[in-house]
Amino acid sequence: MGITRNLLAASAVASVLAAAPAAAWEPTKPIEFVVPAGTGGGADQMARFIQGVVAKNNLSKQPIVVVNRSGGAGAEGFLDVKNDKGNPHKIVITLSNLFTTPLATGVPFNWRDLTPVQMLALDQFVLWVNEESPHKTAKAYLDAVKAQPDKSFKMGGTGSKQEDQIITVLLEKAAAKKITYIPFKGGGDVAVQLVGKHVDSTVNNPIEAESHWRAGKLRPLCVFDKQPMPYKAKLTATQSWSDIPTCTSAGVPVDYVMLRGIFMPPGVKPDEVAYYTELFKKVRALPEWKDFMEKGAFNTTALAGAEFSDWLGKNEQAHRVLMKEAGFLAN
Repeated sequence: MGITRNLLAASAVASVLAAAPAAAWEPTKPIEFVVPAGTGGGADQMARFIQGVVAKNNLSKQPIVVVNRSGGAGAEGFLDVKNDKGNPHKIVITLSNLFTTPLATGVPFNWRDLTPVQMLALDQFVLWVNEESPHKTAKAYLDAVKAQPDKSFKMGGTGSKQEDQIITVLLEKAAAKKITYIPFKGGGDVAVQLVGKHVDSTVNNPIEAESHWRAGKLRPLCVFDKQPMPYKAKLTATQSWSDIPTCTSAGVPVDYVMLRGIFMPPGVKPDEVAYYTELFKKVRALPEWKDFMEKGAFNTTALAGAEFSDWLGKNEQAHRVLMKEAGFLAN
């Protein structure tokens, strides 16, 4: 009887163990976080912020290590992730160079070569001038470009044939004048060049120029979005992000927003993707994330799964049209 009871008990334990779900996947070594851009820019700042809050709040048992791979307008970083098939210990933060780099260079890469995980936010672009510039409004700036000979105005931007230069081409069309576009390695460098008056304007992301605005060195003229930014806290004595008009309402008929998204290499497993989806859900719930969104004046749209993939397909096509019109497509 005792033997039978023991056998039944053992059988019951075995059944419970068999029915128990397998432990959810977790990283077993440090997570490499690839930034396909230079240091100091918006993508780099967001990646390093995420690295810090994940560690501070013990959201991962493994550390996140940020690695900048900016070569070839980000192609180095994208190809690195594409070629690391099945590696769940690598993620990449994407800009819109996810679309522009392969279109402009012909590099063998497409966003479908990666595994979409999460749209974290959309980043804004602001038309900036030096605080000592005579142009007090976006319309005054555009009128000045129209009135000057071709290429008189210098626009500083990150990289070539990428987001900043696309917006510059759209501004050229609005003004019917050519602007001299000067590429720099990262958004931090671009802002410094405007502070030093080496260029006449930039279209920096808010987070790239915010500290210089606070310091009274730069002046925002308009934001390239369809709606004003919602953030009402004063950053200067008189202005908040919400006080900056949209470019269209200010007489500059241009709008453009940029992706901040997370991808993994191809061939990763669903439970590995689920780990990062949950991780970034936790990050976005943090008060520190909400503060970061406000400081950088982000559009807080966030997508995952099929919705994210649909958005990516539509925006790839939109960029193909913009790049073709600008003459930026690789032959």
